[in-house]
Amino acid sequence: MTPSGPGGNEFLWHNPTMADLETVTLNDPSSSLTATYVPGAGMVGTSLSDDGVELLGQRRGLHAYMTTGKTMGIPILYPWANRLSANTYGVDKAAVTLTPGIGGVRTDQHGVVIHGILAAYEGWQVTGRTANRLTAELDYGGTPRLLVSFPFPHLLTVDVTLADRVLTVKTTVTATTRADVPLCFGFHPYLRIPDVPRGEWQMELPAMRYCPVNAWLIPSGETEDHAALTETLGDRYFDESYDEVKPGSVFAISGGDRRLEVHFDEGYSAAQVFSPSDDEVICFEPMCAPTDSLRRGTYRVATEGEPATATFSIHVVAA
Repeated sequence: MTPSGPGGNEFLWHNPTMADLETVTLNDPSSSLTATYVPGAGMVGTSLSDDGVELLGQRRGLHAYMTTGKTMGIPILYPWANRLSANTYGVDKAAVTLTPGIGGVRTDQHGVVIHGILAAYEGWQVTGRTANRLTAELDYGGTPRLLVSFPFPHLLTVDVTLADRVLTVKTTVTATTRADVPLCFGFHPYLRIPDVPRGEWQMELPAMRYCPVNAWLIPSGETEDHAALTETLGDRYFDESYDEVKPGSVFAISGGDRRLEVHFDEGYSAAQVFSPSDDEVICFEPMCAPTDSLRRGTYRVATEGEPATATFSIHVVAA
């Protein structure tokens, strides 16, 4: 979705300095592929490099992500992906009010709340690390300032593995009380094909259901079947919503001798396809639920004793 940030820096979680941030680089044992993550800046993926060639869109860079929320690389969108149609949503007959600029809440250029509250959040703790695997956790229930906007205590775990030219991202939500935890989160991977003009990229989408949006990019409620397709990107602008994405669905972009695939392995039933016409990037965004589901109640939940998982992967293959 359009990676706009708030009008000011009030949502920031910490002093926006990169001097003390730990950068973790994973190495694929079977190839020259590397992946870099920064746990202390929201567990954001900042690089996916193939023999030194960058495959992720850097956009405005990590500093801008930390200071203004402008997305780049592979950020997590949590606890909701994309936009909500209002600044309130219901919880067991009560209402939660989201205040832009407070507790990580940010808005787009129209004042619509967007992309959750964990942009550049510093509270992630690394719990496991090897040459090609990184695991980090966030004790959401132990952080009152997070619970103000999403009052569901839980443990959030992101497990990243790089092997066989595949970056796999597994996210687990473990409820820590009897309160069910809505699953409306997603990721925003910015992909690029180096040395090939955007207009020549070939985009492949699976069969799914198209969800038209209104002027504020909120689904209207209408739907239509969308057949699988392959087409040249050209100069088109994309910011399209979909649901009924089947497990194992593959989204791909290719050009020259490169092909990047995003596999919605499990737990992601919705997607956003975003590609601005003025930048050399495209995003196939895995989402646990369609845009605005937190308000509409159309989501699955993690319950006490039954952790919920969702996994997507980025495959770097020969075209």
